[in-house]
Amino acid sequence: MTRQYEVVYIFDSALEEAAINERLARFHSLIQQPGVEAPQVSHWGKRTLAYPIKKHETGYYVVAKFDAEATALPEFERAIKLDDGVLRFLVVADDKDYTPSRQPGEGKFGEEDDE
Repeated sequence: MTRQYEVVYIFDSALEEAAINERLARFHSLIQQPGVEAPQVSHWGKRTLAYPIKKHETGYYVVAKFDAEATALPEFERAIKLDDGVLRFLVVADDKDYTPSRQPGEGKFGEEDDE
């Protein structure tokens, strides 16, 4: 069963856009499945980081959304971790169909209702 994911990459700002696109193609080939559309990639460009990461003050941001099997993620994340051009990344599951077990306003966790 496939699930929708979103990944945010922060690349070294010294990399050329062609080098970044080559790395993205290599990463996304690890999660690509037949019959599933290619990841939607959005380049945000160079931005100043909130704090230095590996002695870098700026980074090149890219956001991608894709559908993949959960079993493909460990190799995908491993490949990203091994790439020296990636300063940081974060993969999250897009749970737009998620329904919480508690409704808003039903009290806080750890509290008992006195009513």
